[in-house]
Amino acid sequence: MKDKVIWITGASSGIGEALVYAYNSSGAKIIISSRNRDELLRVKGNCKDQMNVQVLPLDLGDTAALNNKAREAEKVFGHIDLLINSGGISQRSLALETALNVEQKIMTVNFWGTVALSKAVLPGMIAYGGGRIVCISSLTGKFGTPYRSGYAASKHALHGYFDSLRSEVFDKNIQITLICPGYIKTNISLNAVTADGTTHNKMDENQENGLSSANCAKKIIKAIQQNKEEVYMGGKEMKGILFKRFFPLWFSKYMRTINLKIQKTKH
Repeated sequence: MKDKVIWITGASSGIGEALVYAYNSSGAKIIISSRNRDELLRVKGNCKDQMNVQVLPLDLGDTAALNNKAREAEKVFGHIDLLINSGGISQRSLALETALNVEQKIMTVNFWGTVALSKAVLPGMIAYGGGRIVCISSLTGKFGTPYRSGYAASKHALHGYFDSLRSEVFDKNIQITLICPGYIKTNISLNAVTADGTTHNKMDENQENGLSSANCAKKIIKAIQQNKEEVYMGGKEMKGILFKRFFPLWFSKYMRTINLKIQKTKH
């Protein structure tokens, strides 16, 4: 990836931050984005080659502004070879208790923000001769779990949209990769929204014991290098994909027991 131009959203923490460091070490030119400029500057300051890292703050929830942000990004190094959509928010609340505007926010940031940004860079990629779009989805993009209804919906939507888009732009030398992490040790649970939109501000036990963001980044980069279309990573939670596919009734019953356990600890 030396001298390739990579644009990473959600670059101020977690998987996105780990990807910045990994690609910076490989000699890539990187544009890093998130809402928090100060944190982006911190990440840039931690890079070995700061000259090839440029900060471009943006808000994925402001979809109307993303087309102009894409034009700004293209001007930084002249084009975009790879867009990694890593920005997003998670959820920790029951569907019946969650305000509709909170669910809409989750969908706007995770789905529409990713779609808008990807569509904005596609014309430039095609004109340049090709490129790749990567979406950091989730295992909950393959099956829903309690307390993640809006989050799971936003990730499921990514799969439907980008699977379709992949078939439409394949002849234009555009590759699309969907990454589905399980439990990764990041701040995603700390920053997750609750029923009224306030921050969860708690580290989940599974998250705390999950795969490190650095190891996750290595697996993502390998998947991109191998031109994978869809990749799963994590621990035993990955078994959920197979159980959902081959034993759907058993899986549904198991999810009910998980819900009961969560509610008992909550009360």
